[in-house]
Amino acid sequence: MGAGRLRPAAGSTWRRTMPELVGLVVVVALFSWLHNLAGTDTVRATANAHALQTIERALGLDVELSANHWLAGLPVLSQVAVWFYRLYYIPLAGVLLWVLFRHAAAYRRVRLVLILMAALALIVFWLLPMSPPRFALPGIVDIVARYDVIGGASSRDLTNGQNHFSAFPSLHVGWSALCAYAAWLVLRGAHPRAATLVWSFPLAMTAVVIATGNHYVLDVVGSAVLMAVSVAAAAGWERYRSGRANR
Repeated sequence: MGAGRLRPAAGSTWRRTMPELVGLVVVVALFSWLHNLAGTDTVRATANAHALQTIERALGLDVELSANHWLAGLPVLSQVAVWFYRLYYIPLAGVLLWVLFRHAAAYRRVRLVLILMAALALIVFWLLPMSPPRFALPGIVDIVARYDVIGGASSRDLTNGQNHFSAFPSLHVGWSALCAYAAWLVLRGAHPRAATLVWSFPLAMTAVVIATGNHYVLDVVGSAVLMAVSVAAAAGWERYRSGRANR
């Protein structure tokens, strides 16, 4: 009897989540396609990177070279950093699925933030292509190419159809922050300490993307702005819809 009662609930959960899963796959595929189309103007990307470096030097934020050389001198830590850089999507996918299946209300907010972040990032990638430090900053060691778990040549192959010139903002940091935000939404009430701890994920990613030569400090600042604007816009949209429903 008990098992019989559980089956409809489980079926109901799958009927609710399957369209969401399909929609998420479609959004990711569409984003990846449009993202890769934007990475073709290498001349503008290099010029923008040099301009960004000039701003960082003026602000005293140009730590990329020193951080990169420090990490390059530690082979074991470099390999850990590359694994972290390449496989960060596993915890991201895990958290999104956890929130989708177990915390539907939080997932609706996270889904909206994800869509907004993706749309805004694509606009920036098209308007402001940016060459990463490993291409545009003299002296940088391409640590991902040196220790890449899927083949070092792929990170420097400009003909592989991927966008190598979308350093600003850093979506490695952005998606890691989205992962932390999703977990924070769920945990902040009952587990406030754990909710605070999840933000160590994007902080660690920040250190990794800078030290491996993939992003500038201001790329991370751009990620924080992207996240903040998307969260604020999502909250505003929900308040607007709630107000209309109440009226």
